[in-house]
Amino acid sequence: MFYSNPADAATDASALHKLADSYGERVTKLPPVAVVIAAYNEEDAVGPVVEALPRTLCGLAADVIVVADGCADATAKEADASGAIVCDVPVNRGQGAALRLGYRIAREGGAEYIVTTDADGQYNPLEIEPLLAPVIAGKADFVTGSRRMGSEETKDPVRRAGVRFFAVLVTLLTGQRISDTTFGLRAMRAEVTGAVQLEQPQYQASELLIGIITHGYRVLEVPATIHKRKVGESKKGQNPFYNLHIPGVNNVFYGARFARVVLGTWWRERRRRSRV
Repeated sequence: MFYSNPADAATDASALHKLADSYGERVTKLPPVAVVIAAYNEEDAVGPVVEALPRTLCGLAADVIVVADGCADATAKEADASGAIVCDVPVNRGQGAALRLGYRIAREGGAEYIVTTDADGQYNPLEIEPLLAPVIAGKADFVTGSRRMGSEETKDPVRRAGVRFFAVLVTLLTGQRISDTTFGLRAMRAEVTGAVQLEQPQYQASELLIGIITHGYRVLEVPATIHKRKVGESKKGQNPFYNLHIPGVNNVFYGARFARVVLGTWWRERRRRSRV
């Protein structure tokens, strides 16, 4: 497991120790499929999401892992009461760091396949099997949903333009045709999450995707739907003006940071490949 920050390694080690004490063999003997969710202050949203997730996917048993990322509300307690394995991290580091820890829990617990979804209820659990099926069948190593191939309920023109822009950018940089780089509903072989370098505390979707492509893994997109959030509000694009709710400002900050991660990851992977 690669850590660029010793503090992150220490935080994860402490969280994993607490997790083992809380769940015992359940976390060390996971079923073949682990559904990983990163959650930050998603009280009232995460419970229904966990309860709606199937415990059998493509004929394989599944369990749910929620990484509560420094939550200041009852997210961890609600997720546990809904039946999830909950790793309660005391400090908020970001979705990327939470997912990285969730991947590690899944791999070390023996899961063969990992599915990711969000804690806010924007993804349809019935669409998980069409994503996971090609991975189990050996036709792909990583499958991501695509709102552009499927549908989306949001009417935000800036966000829609951003999805298209980054799809074109990643396609040009990697040579792999991608239509949606930020979709949170994904399925993959567990081992790929340990093979690629994941160091971004936020905006990890592009880091994972670019890393997987540049390592030569097989990537597939399938149509999927993203719904409007029904509870709470998005944490994306947080910035000094976030709570002022100025139209477009959060999207601009999000886009700038996402672009930095895309270009930084591509450059890092290009240098890695040149040394091989």
